[in-house]
Amino acid sequence: MERCITTEERYPDRQFWKTAWGFSRRLPHFDVQGRDTFAGTHAGSTISHAIRSGGNGPPDSRPHLIDFVSCSYLGLDNHPLIVAAAIEAAEGHRSWPWSRSRTRVSFDLLGELEYALSEMFCARVLAFSSGMLANVGSIPILASGRLTGGSKPVVVFDRFAHNSLLHQRPLIAEETRVETIAHNDIDDLERLCRENSLVAYVCNGVYPIGGDAPTKELHQLQERYGLFLYMDDALGLSIFGPHGEGFARSNYPQWLGERTIIAASLAKGFGAAGGMLMLGTAEHEATFRCSIPYAFSGAPNPAAIGAALASCKIHRSAELKQRLATLSQRIDLFDRRLATAQQGNSLPIRMIAIGSEASAIETARGLFDMGFYTSVTPLSADGVGKVGIRVCITAEHAVRDIERLCDGILEKIADTTGKPYPLR
Repeated sequence: MERCITTEERYPDRQFWKTAWGFSRRLPHFDVQGRDTFAGTHAGSTISHAIRSGGNGPPDSRPHLIDFVSCSYLGLDNHPLIVAAAIEAAEGHRSWPWSRSRTRVSFDLLGELEYALSEMFCARVLAFSSGMLANVGSIPILASGRLTGGSKPVVVFDRFAHNSLLHQRPLIAEETRVETIAHNDIDDLERLCRENSLVAYVCNGVYPIGGDAPTKELHQLQERYGLFLYMDDALGLSIFGPHGEGFARSNYPQWLGERTIIAASLAKGFGAAGGMLMLGTAEHEATFRCSIPYAFSGAPNPAAIGAALASCKIHRSAELKQRLATLSQRIDLFDRRLATAQQGNSLPIRMIAIGSEASAIETARGLFDMGFYTSVTPLSADGVGKVGIRVCITAEHAVRDIERLCDGILEKIADTTGKPYPLR
């Protein structure tokens, strides 16, 4: 297998992510879309994954778009039980935020939520106000050696890991040695495990540009070398496992143990808000209760907690299986009509490779005018190289809307590039 060139090799003068460099690469990308197309549009939510585009007229007069950007893969984000539970919790506590440190006093519902999530996912779960805050508080602790008996590990990042993980590399480098390897490069990771007494690997369970982590091989490295694994499964939660425990959790033993931590968002497939950590030991739980985001940022608000508790009930009911089956059918339908590199996998993310940013934006603009909201996305994690259209499929999408979207993609790519899809 040809070795993937890492970001550091492509830009040898830049050891880690630099904010100025990041803006120089990404700001033009967002600026072009925001000025000439539809990125950052304001909209109102409706049902069945339709949104009302922003504008100055009455809401009902604004154009309706079918949303293929949402990560609510099971369609739970506007589930009536979840919405009702959020309202009830906010009204019952007569409060939105609670202006108290959670190290002093917490909402009683928060303890109920952490207990419910722990039971569902067979782990010690701590809830945060966002998935990113969970990551921000965790990676420095991992690098400090606090979780590994005082010995600082070599922290290895997957090149395609989410930016909420990657942007912490300069901070981690103040604590310990940092490496970045090519995406899912198990051979290189094993080499680092052989050469170093202690290695921690930071990666995603499911990746934003499609694909997943090689969990079987990672587990073998844990058994063979004692690899410590930190996985962000924000995009895998709810759509894998009998209780929606996610891609990462469903691929690991009954109890996580002391060498695996899984972070996840409650705001995507779970249909609520906030984030969480799944931990395997009481010592880890006590440590993360002292993390900066847990101790010094606000806890999830009552509405978010109420929504998450309602989602827990749905996850423990027959409705979860029904929604998963519908999602699988919608993914199969898309794959039968349009070929992508992700074709045949069970993930709801599909990337339609187009080529240049200008062509991708023009294609997405054409889809927008047809009534479909998609996103223009780089096909590599560092934003360099080919660009495509990212489509998120959900259980709420109607069969006819998926069929129309696929037909529209084929039509607009041909109009934009002058070539039939797939482009050669």
